[in-house]
Amino acid sequence: MWRRIFVISCVLLYVLATLPDIGAPGYSCDADVMKKSKKVPTNVNSVRPADIKVIMALGDSLTAANGAGAEDPVAVVLQYRGLAFQAGGDKSLDEHVTIPNILKKYNPDIFGYSNGIGSPNVWEIARLNVAMPGANAKDLPGQARQLVSLLQQHTEVVNMKEDWKLLNIFIGGNDICGYCRKPVEDSPYNCAQNISQAVQIIYDNVPRVIVSVTGMLHLEMLRQTDTGHWFCQRLHHDECGCESNKNFTDADIRQACYDYNKYEKAFETAGTFEKDDFTYVVQPMFQDTLIPPMEDGKPTQKFFAPDCFHFSQWGHGLVSTYLWNNILQPVGSKSTVSNMSVPLLPLACPDPACPFIRTPKNSQDCSKYMTPHA
Repeated sequence: MWRRIFVISCVLLYVLATLPDIGAPGYSCDADVMKKSKKVPTNVNSVRPADIKVIMALGDSLTAANGAGAEDPVAVVLQYRGLAFQAGGDKSLDEHVTIPNILKKYNPDIFGYSNGIGSPNVWEIARLNVAMPGANAKDLPGQARQLVSLLQQHTEVVNMKEDWKLLNIFIGGNDICGYCRKPVEDSPYNCAQNISQAVQIIYDNVPRVIVSVTGMLHLEMLRQTDTGHWFCQRLHHDECGCESNKNFTDADIRQACYDYNKYEKAFETAGTFEKDDFTYVVQPMFQDTLIPPMEDGKPTQKFFAPDCFHFSQWGHGLVSTYLWNNILQPVGSKSTVSNMSVPLLPLACPDPACPFIRTPKNSQDCSKYMTPHA
């Protein structure tokens, strides 16, 4: 049995090594902005990247990284969590860009990221990435409760009271894919309410959290990337039913995605989840991204897994570069367009004038939150 597992592992490692990927060799910033705070911050607006000790994630199959290392459509059922842009810790940053791999440069002891291939109920693989393939926004409160339970169980690795935590959330693809059939249940407004319920559970039970919500991706782009690919079109008929519904126009999908982003943003604007040790920030890098991944003037499948829907490991690496840039940009000045054909390299560095993960409050006036580094 162990011999078989060893052989399978070797094959998977070989496949991952031969697929295209995006790394950031030699990433470094000014030494001062890469240091942790001299004292552990008590205010969420004074948290440096190096102060983050725990990384967590809620979401669907994109956060579970289904198919990220797949060479054929069958392997898309595998959850390559270690490659996930928000929560994966496989490889090094030189080889594969993810948010945890970047944060390891600031704090090598960060905990919670996923390694390897497996489902959310396998602790040794998933850790604090509880994303579930097929999830809709209505499933997030359940994931939030699961995350709270894991944090309470694993006090040997997480100091609930003292550790600063980054919670990444990305959800909505399955909701948009069903919106044309269930326009009330899967409406952008109702989806945002479900996200709010999930964040409220974390807000009520987990101290010292920065919630980072990656805004909705424009799924109407799939119609362009599917052009000329009969297999993808047929697969998406089941995987994303509304894509093949001709009565659900590109304009309809685009508006739904804009509305989704608008309602997610409303909680940030209203300060719904603001307190001294908690904040909620939307990363809008997909908000106005309407051009699909391109190569030689044509939509490219390199960005996608073999099902033409989920991200490949190259796609996860690319998305990570833009998400990191958003995380370090002040609220109100965050990029809303990403070039899905070219990674944003070199990776961004914190602003020495405000060397923190950007929040609504430190984006308005950072000076009142300045603290010395170690």
